[in-house]
Amino acid sequence: MIKLNKKIEFKIAADGSSASGKTTACYLIAKKFKMNFLSSGTLYRFCALKLLENNYKCNKKFIDKVAKSITLRKLKNKNLYSQEVALLSAVIAKKPYVRKALKDFQKKFIKKSKLVIIEGRDIGTKIMPKADLKFFFTCSIIEKARRRLKEFRKTNKKITLKQVEKALNQRDKEDTRRKISPLIIAKNAVLVDTTKLSINKMEAKLTNLVLKGLKNKYGNIQRS
Repeated sequence: MIKLNKKIEFKIAADGSSASGKTTACYLIAKKFKMNFLSSGTLYRFCALKLLENNYKCNKKFIDKVAKSITLRKLKNKNLYSQEVALLSAVIAKKPYVRKALKDFQKKFIKKSKLVIIEGRDIGTKIMPKADLKFFFTCSIIEKARRRLKEFRKTNKKITLKQVEKALNQRDKEDTRRKISPLIIAKNAVLVDTTKLSINKMEAKLTNLVLKGLKNKYGNIQRS
């Protein structure tokens, strides 16, 4: 763990497609530098789960109510990682009122701490465009499918690698082609290809990039 001086303010935006490794990477960095961490994808999954649980049609009033009820503890629900929830979350992510409701949540989260890292698909472009450091994660489709298969099998033992690969391809197309907040590389973002990176190597690489970013902003880094 690297403890920074309490006066230091540093905010990181990380974007990338599904299963590209961004969530794991950002969690590790958050833990190492004691940063507040948020996976924005869980916000959309939470809304999708609530829609499924209540047999609701997606509308602004319901989404606003759900968004206001979100807590970090609720975002740890394992049911957020079913394939059904994942597919619905991709659908509702296209709706302007859903993005607005969840953008408000993220903006408030950012203001609460000097040290923040958020990962998603429009963090560096829409949510935190003035972030001190931006990452964009990529990975081969077959490796992404292998990773996501392990996740989906927690709730669906029969799902196959081919099914997961097809779902990921579809999600990537929807994310990059949607009109509202599409998945694109933010200006000045550092490209991180995780296809052949072990978790330890990925953590080491990102740690060095964060330290470099801190040095660029503050000169010699002061640690507490």
